Amino acid sequence: MIEAVLERCAGLDVHQEMVVACILTGALSEAPKKELQSFGTTTKELIELGNWLVSSGCSHVAMESTGVYWKPVWNVLEAFDFEMLLANAHHIKNLPGRKTDMKDAEWIAKLLRSGLIEGSFVPSAEVRDLRDLTRYRKKLVYQATAEKNRIHRILQDANIKLTSFMSDVFGVSGRLLLERLVNGEVITLEFLQQEMKGPLKHKADQLLQSVQGRIRCHHIQMMRYSWEHLLFLEQAIVQVDEQIYERLKDRRETVELLSTIPGINEQSASIIIAEIGTDMAQFRDEHALAAWAGVCPGNFESAGKKKRTRVRSGNSILKAILCECAWAAARTRNTRLSARYWSLVKRMGKKKALVAVAHTILKIVYHVLAKRQSYIELGAEYLEQYRRDKQERLQTKIIRDLEAKGFVITRPA
Repeated sequence: MIEAVLERCAGLDVHQEMVVACILTGALSEAPKKELQSFGTTTKELIELGNWLVSSGCSHVAMESTGVYWKPVWNVLEAFDFEMLLANAHHIKNLPGRKTDMKDAEWIAKLLRSGLIEGSFVPSAEVRDLRDLTRYRKKLVYQATAEKNRIHRILQDANIKLTSFMSDVFGVSGRLLLERLVNGEVITLEFLQQEMKGPLKHKADQLLQSVQGRIRCHHIQMMRYSWEHLLFLEQAIVQVDEQIYERLKDRRETVELLSTIPGINEQSASIIIAEIGTDMAQFRDEHALAAWAGVCPGNFESAGKKKRTRVRSGNSILKAILCECAWAAARTRNTRLSARYWSLVKRMGKKKALVAVAHTILKIVYHVLAKRQSYIELGAEYLEQYRRDKQERLQTKIIRDLEAKGFVITRPA
């Protein structure tokens, strides 16, 4: 029997319209008494749930992270005087054949009473608000890219070959041409010679031939829908960027500290802060942070043999931005991160090497935020020097062990 560590605790089974609560009370050496009660999920009913838990003397309350339904419950109950824990649903799965709402709540309470629930990281309300903005910005960028791809397809359907002569159809010159196409205006050679920017001025004849396709009213109409939506999305992205910058005004020092790490710019720094916050005391060490993010190696050992396995699942948003930063860091010159990437890519391929560099970047982020110090670049020779020092330490240890056993070691001159 597992030893109990909490005298009064509660488990919550959260759903969209209902919360089932189970309170376990009693001495640690005795079987606990059980109280079950169901509540709605309106604010008034959640406050009643909180008052019931407080009146019962609960010191700890645990719930599992079920979609977004746990968030309003957490937001209301965090104002009460007890410690709350958010559990990973995969870690507290009940036994098969015992699936009811009341049994789920009781099972969570039993695990909590025995100290078997490790709370997940839940940032402060300010960081959660910033996280909503950064994640929404990512969705807007995805939607804007989708609209650009639709315009590309329409241009090809109308046999307008702008992409053959322009590297970016949505650059300054490309947007001038798209606006005229969307408005149904005729593109002339004089317009191209006067309005095109940079090297495109010398391609006026080729651009004129490329826009002489078989464009119909249907193409113009469909392109106008995508063009107007794209302009709306780009304006929304600008507004969200302003909101993110406003929320980070009090954390400018943290953004600047993270920006000293190769591969991390201001935008990626804002996403990292939104995902992990600025208080590294929430994590046991840098290894725990890497495990939570899902950038540490998987561990699958059986019969004394370690087998190949995928990396752990974790925070997909954080993992994605860390891999983007790893791509950027791999292309820097004379940096430790770049040297690590090129030393790993030879034997494990680009994708695995990127995850390894992302792992290193996250550990650096942990120490930069924990110590509140800028990143110190160790240089591209750091890894080679570290390997030589490690080899020398190993040789010294072996020689010392052999000498302790009576062997005489002759060192080369």
